[in-house]
Amino acid sequence: MFLNHAQIAPDHSSRILKAAEAAARAIPPAFPLEATVAVNPFLGQTGEDLATASARLTRVAGAPTTQSRAAYAQMIARGQITDSDLAAALAAAPAAAKPADVAALKAMAEAPHAAAGADPLPTVADLAARATGTDWPSIIEKTVGLWAAAQFDRGQALWAPAPAKSAFAAWRAWAGHDLTPEIAGLTGFCAHVLDAPDTAERAILRASEALGLTDAAAETAFHRLYMDLGGWAQHGRWLLWQAELAGGTDQTISDLLAIRLIWEEALLAHVPRLAEAWAETVQRHAAPVAPSETEVALAILQEAAERAHQRQLTAALDGPTPRGDRPFLQAAFCIDVRSEVFRRALESLDPSIETIGFAGFFGLPLSHRAQGSDVAEAHLPVLLTPALMTASHGDETTEQHIRIAARAIRAWGRFRQAAVSSFAFVEAAGPFYAGKLVRDALGLGGTKAAVGPAPQVAGGLSAEAKADTAAAVLKAMSLTEGHGRIVLLLGHGGQVANNPHESAYHCGACGGYTGEVSARLLATLLNDPEARAGLAARGVTVPADTQFVAGLHDTTTDEITLYDVEHGTGALRKLRDWLARAGRIARAERAGTLPGATADTVAARALNWAEVRPEWGLAGCAAFIAAPRSATAGKDLGGRAFLHSYDWRADDGFGTLELILTAPVVVASWISLQYYGSAVAPQVFGGGNKLIHNVVGGIGVIEGNNGRLRPGLPWQAVHDGETLRHDPLRLSVLIEAPRAAIADVLERHPEVRALFDNGWLHLFTLKEGRVEARYRPGLNWETSTATPRAA
Repeated sequence: MFLNHAQIAPDHSSRILKAAEAAARAIPPAFPLEATVAVNPFLGQTGEDLATASARLTRVAGAPTTQSRAAYAQMIARGQITDSDLAAALAAAPAAAKPADVAALKAMAEAPHAAAGADPLPTVADLAARATGTDWPSIIEKTVGLWAAAQFDRGQALWAPAPAKSAFAAWRAWAGHDLTPEIAGLTGFCAHVLDAPDTAERAILRASEALGLTDAAAETAFHRLYMDLGGWAQHGRWLLWQAELAGGTDQTISDLLAIRLIWEEALLAHVPRLAEAWAETVQRHAAPVAPSETEVALAILQEAAERAHQRQLTAALDGPTPRGDRPFLQAAFCIDVRSEVFRRALESLDPSIETIGFAGFFGLPLSHRAQGSDVAEAHLPVLLTPALMTASHGDETTEQHIRIAARAIRAWGRFRQAAVSSFAFVEAAGPFYAGKLVRDALGLGGTKAAVGPAPQVAGGLSAEAKADTAAAVLKAMSLTEGHGRIVLLLGHGGQVANNPHESAYHCGACGGYTGEVSARLLATLLNDPEARAGLAARGVTVPADTQFVAGLHDTTTDEITLYDVEHGTGALRKLRDWLARAGRIARAERAGTLPGATADTVAARALNWAEVRPEWGLAGCAAFIAAPRSATAGKDLGGRAFLHSYDWRADDGFGTLELILTAPVVVASWISLQYYGSAVAPQVFGGGNKLIHNVVGGIGVIEGNNGRLRPGLPWQAVHDGETLRHDPLRLSVLIEAPRAAIADVLERHPEVRALFDNGWLHLFTLKEGRVEARYRPGLNWETSTATPRAA
């Protein structure tokens, strides 16, 4: 990402650039709105434990990593957290700086000044604001935000300042003529920008020297500036992420650091009396990152809250539910927690119904082009790269009509926005929109998208490739035998109206798109005679009368759409009846959690353009369970568990176990920790208030009309207006598999092991549907009960 360090002669310069790169990699990527996926906001801190990460993030962002002491005190007072939970959490914590006993830990929870987090170390801009009375941080936020919105635009704006230039070069050209800083009092800033080195690396080195940054201070000082840039830094990190997935690199995030450092350099020169205060700040940046007693105690209290939930989960998992004979229906849902409610409802209708959980892309790494589009959409987890190219194309006439309609819509939209026509458009066409506004206000304006043609693999697949792919998917699903008369493959997506975060309601395993394409393609493949003919030789037995059917679960309405099947057969009529009844049961359960909803109005929220909480998404997620369905069938897990079907006895060589731990578990951790961060530190990791969101560049949202990009979840996604609806807990992962096999996978994947060793995830083994052991750092295990012993 930066210059080859061997090209930098002085050791200090090399170390400064290494510190800049380390700071950049401490920033999580933020995916654009068109295909939003959850990202762990603590991605760059997973090599540290929670208390240490808290100390670091307090220094660079003032961001708490836990709830307040008052919140834990309330949980203790309600009996939600018991003394045994506190004792177990205390015993499991490292010895350094922790309270002496449970009484001391309770006293820490009940102490005054209950807010978590603190002010971050000041930037030069912060110090200059205090010294001069001019709000320099706000000026920087607005000017950089205005430039960045145009520079990184993905088709929303009508023009960009310098689309062919690097971010740093484009900003220098912009800022060299922007008089806003000079009007605010920063005389000579334009000349200072134009006089800066012409590469980001040299600008970073020059500014670091002017600011007196030592090797020890540089990394968290740079991290502080990245956090100050908010979502713009995260967008730069996403550009690097995407480039590295393709085997390349990208300089944008280092360009952003250079831009922010030039501001710091200019302000320090402009207000020289800041020198002493800034030198003291540099010394504080140079100090090792170490948690305070309060941060240690809060981390232990958070552990106790998680053990309280694990105690309840352990009690619920009280042994397997016996399976009957061959099921009539096997319904495969995405592991998404919203599926748990519907799966429970569906299975309650008839003993011949069985459900399965599997990642919603169904193991097919697709790059898909929708009908009438040339855009390739990555329908797979962001940790993977596409291997199959697919498209949905109808007849030539239909394709042409779709393309013409799309161009007309784009042209109409640009006409409405253009400077020469926008006001005239409102004056002339405004009255014609009155009817549309009324319809939308009454929730009558939304419509479902028409079902397009089935996806096809570009160039087709040979008979051998079909059988290989089909067998690999069915083995990964632990579905090698015992298939039902109908096997329903359900992707999922959420229908919402007037919501810039719409893709966040879709399938994270499908890259922020719905699971329709993956489900339809797999059903077509598994019904293909050539694929079926080759399955037996690959260790998979599928009865001749088994039919695979594709569908889509709308998580906002709990309605199921079936694809590519006829309507008249008795088996399908029974299937549709079951799905409709299960949807009514699921909506009735969900209605109790949605403000102002009833079972009859839940579905209508999908069409309401003013609804800020059409559904709760994945709020409440707290557990990931990989086991046979018999371990969880009949257990009410409250829509809080990712449920992945897995039978270790059918997993020869434990390849599927390795896949589960390195892909679905990691993706689920990103989801869990995004909700966690948006709940405990909404000002830093949250998306802000939906009511004042404006979309910028198709990338993300800002609050109001300018400023920093707001990544993460909107406040309304985790809070109901009175209380948090997401209980911020680190994910508990429960896997029914031998401990030795799990440890072997972790030993070969140190980046995944770090998530467990440093406490960002909890890990348990199950045996015959019951919790058997808890993982402890260092590939150790302890037998586990409702209140596990410390290691």
